[in-house]
Amino acid sequence: MSDTGAQAGIDIDTLLAQMPQGMGRLNEKMGVELVEVTPERVVATMPVEGNTQPYGLLHGGASVVLAETLGSIGSAIHAYPDRIALGVDINATHHRAASSGTVTGVATPIHLGRTMASFDVVISDERGRRVCTSRITCTLVPADRLG
Repeated sequence: MSDTGAQAGIDIDTLLAQMPQGMGRLNEKMGVELVEVTPERVVATMPVEGNTQPYGLLHGGASVVLAETLGSIGSAIHAYPDRIALGVDINATHHRAASSGTVTGVATPIHLGRTMASFDVVISDERGRRVCTSRITCTLVPADRLG
């Protein structure tokens, strides 16, 4: 694990400054906000409003976007500075609907290897009820391969 990954906590602004496009346009449009970033846990919130399907419920794809963001950030922290994380697999089980308020996603590592990282992501509503469970796997490729 890199020096960054070994730190107890990582400054969110510093992390975002290292990413070529910060949180990315999609996360900005969806209102995703990072709350906590450590090697052991990445937490973000997302409003339900504006991220709904035709029946006014949180769109399942919005949950997947949140999960991929959290798992990718966790993987990027682990991979830094020599490698970058690219998502290769994600799945999601939607347990219950959310129709208002904010959901919170918490990503925790399942596997942190040299070439692959996997995270478990739990998304809950404001009452602490599980809305979605997701698992994401990222490949960790040498940073100079994308340059």
